[in-house]
Amino acid sequence: MARIVVIGAGLGAMAAAARLAVAGHRVTVYERGPTHGGAVGRYARDGFAFDTGPGLLHLPAVYRDLFVKTGKEPLEECVALTQVDPAARHVFADGTRVDLPNASRAGTVAALDAALGAGAGERWGDFLTRAREAWDRTRRPLLEEPQPADPAPLAREPYPAPKAGLLRRPTRTLAQVGARELRDPRLAALLDAYAWAYGFDPAGAPASAAVLPYMEQTFGSWYVAGGLRALADAVYERCRKRRVEFVFDTPVVDVLEKDGRAVGVRLDGGGEVAADHVVSGAPVPALYRDQVVEWERGEDWPRHQVLGTGRVTVCLALRGAREADAVHRTVVHAEGGGPAVTVLRPDDPALRPDADHEAVTVTATVRTAPGQEWEAFADRMVEAAGRAVPGLRDRLLWRHVRTPEDVRRDTGAAEVPGPALAGAGGRLLPAANRSPLPGLYFAGGWSHPGGGLAHAGMSGALVAGLIVEGADFRGSQ
Repeated sequence: MARIVVIGAGLGAMAAAARLAVAGHRVTVYERGPTHGGAVGRYARDGFAFDTGPGLLHLPAVYRDLFVKTGKEPLEECVALTQVDPAARHVFADGTRVDLPNASRAGTVAALDAALGAGAGERWGDFLTRAREAWDRTRRPLLEEPQPADPAPLAREPYPAPKAGLLRRPTRTLAQVGARELRDPRLAALLDAYAWAYGFDPAGAPASAAVLPYMEQTFGSWYVAGGLRALADAVYERCRKRRVEFVFDTPVVDVLEKDGRAVGVRLDGGGEVAADHVVSGAPVPALYRDQVVEWERGEDWPRHQVLGTGRVTVCLALRGAREADAVHRTVVHAEGGGPAVTVLRPDDPALRPDADHEAVTVTATVRTAPGQEWEAFADRMVEAAGRAVPGLRDRLLWRHVRTPEDVRRDTGAAEVPGPALAGAGGRLLPAANRSPLPGLYFAGGWSHPGGGLAHAGMSGALVAGLIVEGADFRGSQ
């Protein structure tokens, strides 16, 4: 039985902790804040409650696998999952609206043809065929296997060029895919919105980001009753049942090293904890910035994504009942391009004081820069949300704005990491799960396979596999 210290109580770190505890190890989690969940937070006031992190779950099979492997109760006995249908309503700048069904390619093609004109659905369907090819080429190395020691093959673009006419020219960015292959500004805006939702600027994101809409439209979007915070609670409780120990309000300030190997951690206040392995779920950039981990820069310096984007969340407490034909998610596209605004309106009694009120969450991706006027930006977000919520301004009781600086305070990094993408010369590959320092591992959104709830859960599985099986571990089955 090994002694394992986990830094941070985010979803990826807790997923690793639960699996390691089931394997017979003694696991202790040190969290600098007062609670678990990391970026999967909750804001509550006056009977209203809001998710301050992700609002929907994609690839729920990742957490089904976690619960199957760590206990008798499956995921659906611990949380209530429902598919969101339609998956999203899109409101374009010219006023066009389209409702896209959940996990139905034929339904999506038909809906786009009906809303945008004949041929729009076929072009989107042809694009998804090419996106599937990129998905098939990268799914195992990017999601299910440890990052290879030589990631150079993942630096090459896997998205195939169309095989007809002028479109044979290579497409290097997602924005070029939209302009050249979709040939409708609304379809291009639809594609761009998937990139922005994961923190990527489509003008700089590689064509391989096509896997993002493919993933959502193929595997669907799911809501957890009570909000995504309920999933974090369920993972936390699973850890406790497996006798994982949690110590809150206790920052880790140093990783102890002896004979070229991690041998424990130093806590804020000077206490030291010995360990056979250390798993860090803390944001990789923050570990270096706060000098928790130090290496000389060089080939072994762990990479991490630098997207330059963060997320603003506006929680809206509204008087009046949710209208009968409201949809769960509406994406409001901006004039002239740029990040869309996503409006989440879950029909969930757990999030509102009574049936005569509604809790609405509005989010947008922003380029992080000093001196932002966040309240003015929130004003524009609420104005855009008014295109999705009838009578919003007259119904508004109060709002709460959460900025990238709030995210930095709570998690250690203002940016929101994106999932790993192939291409782009490898610059969008996150840190490998096995660090350059033997005995230290990375789990969570800042490590392979990247950001997002599903990806964080996969990172926890990979780290547990590396520790339990060692050099023989070849990836998730």
